[in-house]
Parts: sequence; C-alpha cells; structure tokens
Amino acid sequence: MNNTGHLIGLKEMTREQIERLLDRAAYWADRPGEQADILRGRFVANLFFEASTRTRFSFEVAQKRLGAHVLNFIPETSSAVKGETVYDTIRTLEAMGVEAAVIRTKKEGLLQELAASVDLRLINAGDGTNEHPTQCLLDLLTMKQQFGRLEGLTVSIIGDLRHSRVLGSHLHALPKLGVKLLLSGPASMMPQPAQIPSGVKVVGMDEAVQTADVVMMLRVQLERHTESLYISKEEYHQAHGLTLERARSMKPGAVIMHPAPVNRGVEIHTDLVESATSLIQKQVTNGVATRMAVLETLLKGSEGQWEPSLATANY
Repeated sequence: MNNTGHLIGLKEMTREQIERLLDRAAYWADRPGEQADILRGRFVANLFFEASTRTRFSFEVAQKRLGAHVLNFIPETSSAVKGETVYDTIRTLEAMGVEAAVIRTKKEGLLQELAASVDLRLINAGDGTNEHPTQCLLDLLTMKQQFGRLEGLTVSIIGDLRHSRVLGSHLHALPKLGVKLLLSGPASMMPQPAQIPSGVKVVGMDEAVQTADVVMMLRVQLERHTESLYISKEEYHQAHGLTLERARSMKPGAVIMHPAPVNRGVEIHTDLVESATSLIQKQVTNGVATRMAVLETLLKGSEGQWEPSLATANY
C-alpha cells in the first residue's frame, strides 16, 4: 500500500508493509466463507478492460464477503465505446459515491497517472506487463502457508518472463522478503538485463527445477507476442516446460505453482496441474483472502493508509 492510499504495485512497498498485509490475508484465509459487514454500505467498482476469470471473480467474492456493494463495469456496454476516457469514467464513478476501483488494463502506468488526480482508492488488477500486485501477494501467502516462512526459500519462476506482470511484482517483492529468486526461460522471452535486480540469477531449466523449493511456471502469453512462437507448443513443452520427467527431479518437499490460466501440455504437463505437489488450486483459494485484506486495508485504514493495529484488530 503506497502513501497515497492506492495499491498500484509492490515496488514502493516496504518489507514491513508487505508482511502486515500478508498477516491480514492469513487472518481471512483461516476463516473460509466467513461473512463480515466491514464494508457495509460502501461501493466498489470492478473495471476490467482485459479478460479475466480468477482475478475478477475473486475480487467480487472478496468484496461481497466484506459486505460491499459491487458494480461490475462492462466496457462494451459503457460510454467507453463512445470514446470516454478511463479518467472520465473514474471521475463519473467518484461523483456517484464509489470509493474504490479495481482496474485491469493493457496500458502500463495507467493507475499511476490516475492516482494523482482522483480521490477514490485504486487497486491494480494487472496493468500490461508491468505489475499484478494481488497475484504476487496471494502467491506469497501460499508459500508462507506451505513452508511456514518466506526467508531463505528458493523460488524459480520459469517461462514467458518478458510478458509477465506477475513476475514484475515478484521481482520487487521476493528479494525484499529474503527469498532467493531464479529465472529461467527461452532467450526470446527473458526480461531485459536492466530489469533484473541485483541478486536475481538467470539459470538453465534443469537447475531451476532441481534446486527450488517453489517451481512457478508461467503461461506463454500468445496474445502479447507480436510474432507467433518460433517452435510448436509440443516443442516448447519439451524444451522449456515442466514435463513429468523434470518434475521427478524436483527436490523433496518442493511444490509447483502457476498464476493461471494454465496452458496444459505447454508450460506444464496436464497430470501435474492437480498433482499432490501442486498448489495451483490453493493459490486460487488464497486469492479471495488476499483481496479481502487489500480492500479492508484501503477502505478501513486511516484515510486509506495502513494502520499497524489493523492486522490484529478483532471484528
């Protein structure tokens, strides 16, 4: 949570802020299905300018579990088709009394632009290939539940790194939390060297799979590639995917994660998606608790900012 009362990204958040937010997410994760009236009477809007299943619905479930009134913005039936800008849409919602907007957009940096000129709380649900902070937070919660800690873990993120906004958030968060981060993928899908922080290591596929506590596979984002894949999906799977053979080389106790949606048989073998070592469905479950923590913190904190006491407050 940044100082202006928005969740734009994790780059500017401190380790303490991230850990406090994870503590509150853990609170809700321990209370599955519990309803609350913390946001009773408050209006929240979801504005998704890109397709989404998990993120959009988990935000809506989180909002309703907290008692908020939820507005779902549909670009195709809005004034956006008449040329209305996102800024004007947000200002319109603000004038109606909407207090928070969850936004997914192709445009990187849009939320930073809006934050300087609107009063309602902005939550980044993914902006281009920049960041996806709530996905990163739910991943962190899932890891902490599994291992009881984050400090000292080794996490390998593998696949289409260049186009991943999930990686964009993890590049900032994992090193702050004492996690060793390894990256692996095709050369054509790697981030620019300047984007890789000091201490983050680029390794081969075998080292990434065999040495990590968490093997996180990323989807090949075909919709963001300007050219088609230079190899077939089958060839990609054999060269860069988590095959059954590679999965057998994972160290004891290691787990598989994936932000989803999953391209079965491309970045990961279909039999591994719901295997005993997979936490993919657990990530989806934790998405609701994490987004409850974010919404609660933004809308119940002092003027939308983080209150240290919030993590231990009783409701």
